[in-house]
Amino acid sequence: MIDRRRFIGTTVAGSLGLVAGAAGCAPGESSLGETSPAGTSPGTENSAGSQIPPFELDEVTVDQLQRSMESGERTARSITELYLGRIEAMDRRGPELRSMIETNPDALSIADQLDAERQASGPRGPLHGIPVAIKDNIDTHDRMTTTAGSLALEGSIPPLDSFIAQKLREAGAIILGKANLSEWAYFRGEQATSGWSGRGGQCRNPYALDRNPCGSSSGSGVAASANLSALTIGTETGGSIMCPSSSNGVVGIKPTVGLWSRSGIIPISHSQDTAGPMCRTVRDAAILLGALTGVDPRDSATSASNGNAQTDYTQFLDPAGLRGARIGVARSFTGFDPRVTDLFEDALQALAAGGAILVDPANLDASAWRDPLSLTLLEYEYKAGLNAYFASLGPDAPVKTLADVIEFNERNADREMPYFGQQRMISSQTRGPLTDQAYLDAKRTIQRANREDGIDRVMNEHNLDAIVAPTRDLPWPTDHIKGDRLDGGSSAGPAAIAGYPNITVPMGFVSGLPAGVSFFGRAWSEPTLIRIAGAYENATNHRTPPTFADSLG
Repeated sequence: MIDRRRFIGTTVAGSLGLVAGAAGCAPGESSLGETSPAGTSPGTENSAGSQIPPFELDEVTVDQLQRSMESGERTARSITELYLGRIEAMDRRGPELRSMIETNPDALSIADQLDAERQASGPRGPLHGIPVAIKDNIDTHDRMTTTAGSLALEGSIPPLDSFIAQKLREAGAIILGKANLSEWAYFRGEQATSGWSGRGGQCRNPYALDRNPCGSSSGSGVAASANLSALTIGTETGGSIMCPSSSNGVVGIKPTVGLWSRSGIIPISHSQDTAGPMCRTVRDAAILLGALTGVDPRDSATSASNGNAQTDYTQFLDPAGLRGARIGVARSFTGFDPRVTDLFEDALQALAAGGAILVDPANLDASAWRDPLSLTLLEYEYKAGLNAYFASLGPDAPVKTLADVIEFNERNADREMPYFGQQRMISSQTRGPLTDQAYLDAKRTIQRANREDGIDRVMNEHNLDAIVAPTRDLPWPTDHIKGDRLDGGSSAGPAAIAGYPNITVPMGFVSGLPAGVSFFGRAWSEPTLIRIAGAYENATNHRTPPTFADSLG
């Protein structure tokens, strides 16, 4: 998230949804997948005294699920049934997390087919039979809809799978359902509230139900953290993977733009949009990352991934991966709670203890990601991209232009705008074509400032492998009157605008609320970042499951 009203308002610095923006291993597992058997977790009592039911797949990893299917202990059907039951218990009832907009009505029949295939010819790969929840702006051509959380697209079934959905199916994964999000990936109105959509309602943080899950990939972060799915996928334009991963205590990877295809994803910005894994461990995220790479003729940005992509990122996991790594400490990100800063200092000590060479400071120019021209680029690309997406739906699309969406929201203001408006959409509608000089100048200026003159310059000057910073400030109380609290710090901006990779890993807790640490770097440096992030996770193991407290503090 490039800190929303500052990104989408005046200074552009924090959290949009494909723009959004404000852990370690599972218990018994290192980032290399050395596991102890998954057991049944005890029930948890939240602050209201209500009992959260125990869940036998609590914190289970992909490796553990595969072993249980190989041994015959479980099947893809039994695993899918458990997750569907968990969604019903935690999302619709219990703490009412509201992290999932809909579940796949064909999930169990798909699981049966995959079980039969395993029996006949063995698994296709590490995702065979693994349930994956995807954000509700990622197209699936099935009996589910794709709506970006908006009632304007209610009932819309795209004519094609997104490339991501296609790759998931080819890998043998089960698309479990569509995760809730900040409506239209947060690019709609001012004074907005992350995690709210007209279709899904208000998503809630599982560590403290009155706190915000951040966005725009709110439901993906919550579903991963609360063990509602084995794996989840979010999208980011300016922090929408980073912030909800940090705020919900999970691992998030924002890939280099073009590593994963964006075809069939409801867009904000073709310069910055990307989908990415949101998981409970670095290893699970690495498994998912490699399975979905590939050149897609429908997304020209993926052509640059040829020769830069891997199909297996787990090969870069190394418990000694910090040894000799040169990591620049970015101290130019401000606004963090002092206790988050203290956690960051602890993280730096852990990095150094693991053998990392810290270059402190290795600062970036804050004006580069706070430049108001960032908003100019988004508004131009949003209008163009959204209109093209609606055209891809064919003649039966429920809305055909951004102007139609604006008009729909006005007609249905009681349901679509009960808390905040659509100023960002209205402003975007005033923008001209992508040939306008104002757009071309904005794109050139901000990309150079965050690429050649930003991340690349600092890394080259100090011969760095990665840059490290706190991911986002602590989760704030959800407030439908004032909207999101955007005065806290965020480090998502530079990598988001540059289109470079970023990984966040749990860094610890402040009064029961999670915080993350981010590692980012040059384009296509996912192998190096995974090695560093996995080794940090292995050394610290900060991931702790949520307790679903009604409130904290």
